[in-house]
Amino acid sequence: MENKRAALSLGPVYYLWDGPKWRDFYFRIADEADIECVTLGETVCSKRQHFSEPHVADVIERLEAAGKQVTLSTLAMVTLERESRHMRDLIRDSDHRVEANDLSALGLLAGQPHSIGPLVNVYNAATARTLAARGANTICLPPELPAASIERMLKEMPGFSFELFAFGRMPLAISARCAHARSKGLTKDNCQFICGEDPDGLALRTLDRQSFLVLNGVQTMSNSCAVLLDDLAPFVAAGLARVRLSPQDCDMVRVAAIYRAVLDGRIDGDEALTELATVYPGVRFSNGFLHQREGAAWVARGRGVAVAQG
Repeated sequence: MENKRAALSLGPVYYLWDGPKWRDFYFRIADEADIECVTLGETVCSKRQHFSEPHVADVIERLEAAGKQVTLSTLAMVTLERESRHMRDLIRDSDHRVEANDLSALGLLAGQPHSIGPLVNVYNAATARTLAARGANTICLPPELPAASIERMLKEMPGFSFELFAFGRMPLAISARCAHARSKGLTKDNCQFICGEDPDGLALRTLDRQSFLVLNGVQTMSNSCAVLLDDLAPFVAAGLARVRLSPQDCDMVRVAAIYRAVLDGRIDGDEALTELATVYPGVRFSNGFLHQREGAAWVARGRGVAVAQG
């Protein structure tokens, strides 16, 4: 099989950033990042939409002027009529490809080209083929998949555009309730957008002070940051189309440059890890799911066992 150059993609910002910060982040991605595909739009909480909505048109224009392919994300959980209306309007009126992150979007998207995001559980080729038959032509696989499952899907669906979640805190669950607000003595209905105080999520610890998870409004995320570097080459050789970076509150332009250098063979994984640790300091890296270990584990290159990070 002829190897192809895997594209770098950027997923939606999961956190609540104020409007100017959100806009300027994407402006810089447009102007400086070696990223081909960008998915944007509120995915976690519809109450946050008014922060970014005034800037969406300008951001799309800037990204497309820079040659980026833009996709718009649906909410990960639709529970209110206004959220349902917003999703219907997004799918009906948008001139852009839509990424489904909730099954409720699939009926509206059936028969038209669309993407499937990592919050939809696609664990095998049978599911991927069913979604592809309904119009999906790109699927970002969930970050909890082991390598064997990814390899099997690439083998059983040659030529299909699969995407791999390769950087960022992993989205683990989403709820109709807001634990982030409750942790600060507030309710979801009167949250005062308190999650905006934690632009990279609110870290949790167990009773014995061990790092555990991260709260992001109604979303629960991993405390560690998924980092797939040395692991990518076999998947790209097998036909992986895209490598997804999930925005964190760090220099994502530099993160993209590091991943592009690894994918192009200009630096190795050890050098890349050293650079990533300076770009996103103080955060544990993990790749355990890929190696059929606990998700927070780090499996070093050439080792068959997980090693702890302090």
